[in-house]
Amino acid sequence: MNRRDFVKQSAIGVAGLTVIPSGTLFARNADKVRLGYIGVGLRGRSHISEGLLRDDVEIVAICDIQESSLKYCRQQFVKVNKKLPAEYTGGLDAYKRLLERKDIDAVIIATPWQFHKSQAIDAMRAGKYVGCEVIAGISLEDHWDILKAHEETKMPYMTLENVCYRRDVMAVLNMVRQNLFGELVHCEGGYQHDLRGILFNDGKSFYGKGGEYGPNTMGESQWRTQWNINRDGDIYPTHGAGPVMHYLDINHGNRFTNLVSFSSKSVGLNQYIEKVSPGNKNAKIKFRNGDVTTTMINCANGETVMLSHDVHLPRPYSLGFRVQGTGGIWMDVANSIYIEGKSAQEDVWDKADAWLEKYDHPLWKKNEHLAEGAGHGGMDWFVFNAFVMAVKERRQTPIDVYDSLTMSVITPLSEKSLKEGNTPQQFPDFTRGKWKQSKNTFALDDSGF
Repeated sequence: MNRRDFVKQSAIGVAGLTVIPSGTLFARNADKVRLGYIGVGLRGRSHISEGLLRDDVEIVAICDIQESSLKYCRQQFVKVNKKLPAEYTGGLDAYKRLLERKDIDAVIIATPWQFHKSQAIDAMRAGKYVGCEVIAGISLEDHWDILKAHEETKMPYMTLENVCYRRDVMAVLNMVRQNLFGELVHCEGGYQHDLRGILFNDGKSFYGKGGEYGPNTMGESQWRTQWNINRDGDIYPTHGAGPVMHYLDINHGNRFTNLVSFSSKSVGLNQYIEKVSPGNKNAKIKFRNGDVTTTMINCANGETVMLSHDVHLPRPYSLGFRVQGTGGIWMDVANSIYIEGKSAQEDVWDKADAWLEKYDHPLWKKNEHLAEGAGHGGMDWFVFNAFVMAVKERRQTPIDVYDSLTMSVITPLSEKSLKEGNTPQQFPDFTRGKWKQSKNTFALDDSGF
């Protein structure tokens, strides 16, 4: 069975699972999830692609304020001979009319970061499941506001953090749970990705070599670049934090307690602009965001975590994962594993491939053929599938609101630490103490959650 032949999955029994109150809105046909999309730029259209391949998903409505994005999105439906969705546009509040529809069970939010909080809160209050791209909110108060809306409405909120489903990340999670690394002591992760060609382009192509940004350019340079001008902090922490949280059972018997951040000087973007567009005035912009931001986090159970945000300099892509315990270590940059007493040679790295294949997560073993061709090496299928299945089965999302807020709030906390001279910041406990009894249920088997 290939991805295009994917037929709706049968709902499984929900005995013993977290079931959402029966008073909330759900699909009249339990075998089909009806989605609305708020934001159909590049990332939103990636989620559109996943929805169009499924017989158990109906894309009812889309919303975007840019005609170019709506045009590209229409082409996706025409290409696969699917009915065009209703469209909502014309202003920043257009999404509110989409939320008034009674035939939508869930929304996927893929707009610029500054809109996520309000759109997610409004969606929960409209009785919709929320699948939101990173990040959740801009300020610490934003995160508490999202939690308040969730607790008032009981509607699930899921950050669509796809790296939690990356194949090697999940294989290592399987190894952690089988105690291959012993007792965990330290983990690392981050976002280490040369974004210069995304933050700036020539206004004619998404990944042009020009030095422009803002409303007259293409793609994320229209809005994302401004965050690097205005803010100094780890402005994109979830790719590293999400998987690490699962390794360390954060919010499930463990929690982040405090953090401190450090930021390097900012020169990379200036030199890049001057190189690709000599004499461009943008080369003189003072970018507040350091070229490399490093954040250290303490955990209640004694582990330490290091996160890195590194997107302004030339470098191959890597998320910089490291999982280290009393029995061994994995590092993704070198694709290396060492397990004491089990590696081929003492004090010599093994290539990780054989280990990752041996401990391939059951979820990937079962669904590899369905994820083939999906974005970001297949992990986009898994995160989309997890959200859809949660809606379909009226149960809690595998990355819940507490996990979503915890990985996202690192941004304002790191910013505050830097602003106050690298002072430690106390981590909010969004669970209000429930982390002590909560058990980690993320991807325990091959069920899709």
